[in-house]
Amino acid sequence: MTWSSFSSSRTRRATLAGCLVLMALSVSGCANIEPSYFWDSIFRPSPALVNGIGLTLVISVIAQILGVILGVFAAMAKMAKFYMFRIVSNLYIWFFRGTPLLVQLIFFVYGFPAAGIFKWPTVAFGPILIPAEILAGTIILGVNEGAYMAEIVRAGILSVDPGQTEASKSLGMKYGQTMRRIVLPQAARVIVPPLGNEFNNMLKTTSLLTVVSVFELYNTTSVAAGRNYRYFELFAAAAVWYLLMTTIWGFIQGWIERRLAKGTTLTSAGPTGPGWRGRFFGGQADSLGGH
Repeated sequence: MTWSSFSSSRTRRATLAGCLVLMALSVSGCANIEPSYFWDSIFRPSPALVNGIGLTLVISVIAQILGVILGVFAAMAKMAKFYMFRIVSNLYIWFFRGTPLLVQLIFFVYGFPAAGIFKWPTVAFGPILIPAEILAGTIILGVNEGAYMAEIVRAGILSVDPGQTEASKSLGMKYGQTMRRIVLPQAARVIVPPLGNEFNNMLKTTSLLTVVSVFELYNTTSVAAGRNYRYFELFAAAAVWYLLMTTIWGFIQGWIERRLAKGTTLTSAGPTGPGWRGRFFGGQADSLGGH
């Protein structure tokens, strides 16, 4: 079975199973369940729900990009010869990895203005107006992600043969040129798989922004369910939307990994690399039989 045929058949089975469960519940005497709310949220989503899904995607992408940039700088600072760089990097990683993201959101969004330290502004980019809570939530998600990406990037850099750095020095390259042209491109093969997993997690972590009144997918669903008390149907639909986003990203991640692994023995279809089934379901069939 090929990778594409496996993934499509698995998707069809999951969709069919979900539909059958809802149908069974609707006809088995569960009078409080109305499947129409579920189907409308999937096939005829309201403008508010569409905006919530779009906001979830936009925040996830921007926060992940910010996290990668901060992670690269934090990793390089942690490996720098200058002692103060290492101290700042270690403190940054220590704080944001050691405290819950929910606490960080409340602390920076509500704590800082309450203490008179800083108030998040509303920012305008031409016709686009970014409310203060969306700006604050996106930045805090990105800064938090940067602390985790720092260790991922550092592991990727350390995986590159030190001889590569020595060779670049012998060619007269400066440190920045060595990192950009030699080390980071090779480290990308190690960085991309956990980076993909981090972005997968970021799509779901955006739901925490409900505590700062950001109307992403979760908060939009919660408000709608609070109006009509259809929590089961509406949150089942929200789960489907989250599954759809993370599944599509899983396909993209697999494609990126195979592109980066070309010319190496560590391909996603090889004997040591995890395939689509292994990534999503924890199995090892892909590693034995390929895609």
